[in-house]
Amino acid sequence: MVAAASDEIWNGGAACGTYYKVICTGGTNLGVAQPCTGQSVTVQIVDRCRSPQCQGTLDLSEDAFAAIADLAAGKILIQYGQA
Repeated sequence: MVAAASDEIWNGGAACGTYYKVICTGGTNLGVAQPCTGQSVTVQIVDRCRSPQCQGTLDLSEDAFAAIADLAAGKILIQYGQA
C-alpha cells in the first residue's frame, strides 16, 4: 500500500519511505453518500504529488483507497498521521 505526498508532507523528500495511517472521514461529492468502509490503511510514501494536479495531502494507490473507501467516490476526506 503506497501513496504520493503533497508538498506539505513531502518536505523536500524527507517523507519518502515514511508510513502514514489513513482513515476515511467522509465524501466530497454527491455521488457516493457513504463512501467510507470504516477501515484504516497504512501506506508508505513513495512519491511526491505535485501541484496543481495534487488536490489533497495524500494521493493513495488504488488498492489503498479501496481499503478505506468506495472507489466510485473518487475523492474523500481523510484523517492521517505517521504510523
